[in-house]
Amino acid sequence: MRGDNLQLNEAGELRHFLSIEGLGREHLERILDIAESFAVLPGRQVKKVPLLRGRIVTNLFFENSTRTRTTFELAAKLLSADVINFNVSVSATSKGETLLDTLRNLEAMHSDLFVVRHAHSGAAHFIARHVAPGVSVINAGDGWHAHPTQAMLDMFTIRRHKGDFAPLRVAIVGDIQHSRVARSQIMALNTLGVTEVRIIGPCTLIPAEARSLGVHVYHDLDAGLEDVDVVIMLRLQRERMEGALLPSAHEYFQRYGLTEKRLERAKPDAIVMHPGPINRGVEMASEVADGPRSVILQQVSYGIAVRMAVMSMILGARGGEA
Repeated sequence: MRGDNLQLNEAGELRHFLSIEGLGREHLERILDIAESFAVLPGRQVKKVPLLRGRIVTNLFFENSTRTRTTFELAAKLLSADVINFNVSVSATSKGETLLDTLRNLEAMHSDLFVVRHAHSGAAHFIARHVAPGVSVINAGDGWHAHPTQAMLDMFTIRRHKGDFAPLRVAIVGDIQHSRVARSQIMALNTLGVTEVRIIGPCTLIPAEARSLGVHVYHDLDAGLEDVDVVIMLRLQRERMEGALLPSAHEYFQRYGLTEKRLERAKPDAIVMHPGPINRGVEMASEVADGPRSVILQQVSYGIAVRMAVMSMILGARGGEA
């Protein structure tokens, strides 16, 4: 599902942000560079900037996510935008109104930007193809497909701690099969030119097309962690699993849970990441999640700066056309 023409305007600037796919290294690096300028705001007495004053950002979440919705809302407010949080569970869509009817009504309220989260892959692309010319869309996660802002905040975290991407070996561990985050991370890491991306997990949680994604596949955690610079742990997406893909959470932890002992196989300065929420004692031990090599809470903070960067790029590229 390519987004080259759909995501970019005629000048090659972001109009929508739907997927890492279709974007070049220069686009990703520009997001990271702009996020760097916003990352200093928490230390200032006045944290708001007026870049999106007068703009309306609508969080259109058909799937629950407190962390993602809250960081998008805070990012928009720090840019001085007005924010609408659309409660789908009590909206007209639950009464039979179609998605397109809902969009038209929100457009009539003069929304400039929709932040869309949906359980179905491709939903954000569908909405982007049907919005009015003056409206943009950011994909906040769609089915198994993509979660581009999560991938970019992860890239920002890695760059903050490691600098150059080129020499890095990165291991992504866990439920790759059902993870939109992993797909976006793999694309971003390869676009930014890391030395190697490894994915580690049981056969049942590794997609059949994995090797075509430009990764090395490991089914043994100890072997996969050898000499890596970054370890990204993933949540088990039980709500998306069909059938008995895992015998038990306990057995999963025994084979694929990250412990201090296993982390010794990575480089001494390796960092540990997780997109959250963490299942302690399943994906990783608490001493790792809370340990000195964990940058998980920093990921959350950096997510605000990255989402500010994407919003400012999209609405800035539109100029005054809204």
